[in-house]
Amino acid sequence: MNISMTRIQAIFMKDYKEFSRNYAVSLMIFVPFVLAFFYNKIGISSISEYFLPINIGFSMVTAYVQCCLIAEEKEKNTLRNLMLSPASLGDILIGKSLFVFIMTMIVVGITIFLVGYNPANIFIIAIALMLSSVFYIALGTLCGLFAKSIMEGSIIILPVILIFPLGSYASPLSTVYPALKFMEWLPSSQLVLLAEALEGSYSATDVFIPIVTIIVWSIFAWIITAFIYKKRMVD
Repeated sequence: MNISMTRIQAIFMKDYKEFSRNYAVSLMIFVPFVLAFFYNKIGISSISEYFLPINIGFSMVTAYVQCCLIAEEKEKNTLRNLMLSPASLGDILIGKSLFVFIMTMIVVGITIFLVGYNPANIFIIAIALMLSSVFYIALGTLCGLFAKSIMEGSIIILPVILIFPLGSYASPLSTVYPALKFMEWLPSSQLVLLAEALEGSYSATDVFIPIVTIIVWSIFAWIITAFIYKKRMVD
């Protein structure tokens, strides 16, 4: 697969301009900031509460913005032209994800600062946050490929916004409702488990399992996304 940095940069700049012009989408970046600020003021007593604004940021900023950017391309019939252009699959997926990835890292960093969270091991947490970003970008891309407009994309992405950030809160209910057992393995739950383990004396397994789980989610999501993308090319 040939990767062209010129094409990636062109797609990156195009996404940046579209994002800056669409205030209905760009204003979403302030949601985790407001939530983190209020959480900081009322006081936080657990790691899961620190991570709620962060996980909401992943769903309402990363996945939502990515979904809307893809849906806008389809609404304007420019995604088809991009698919049929000389740009490779790697050029398009990397170019369409790079802007959202950089924006996510900035948003997450500010959210962590506003909520007052001080990671016990910032290096491991940073790796987990970047991997989580890759996963949510895949979800946003996947939802965007099914949407025909920004409005439709805003509806399709709702299950991601409502389910994925609340994994750690639904886990205790799994003993009563076994159907919720899978939520213990959501990336949001694994982030909280990893952060909790790092606060004490942790083993390599405590770090390895959450990281690998998030990686598996990311790979699976991107495989499905690439498959749907290729089907759209010949649709």
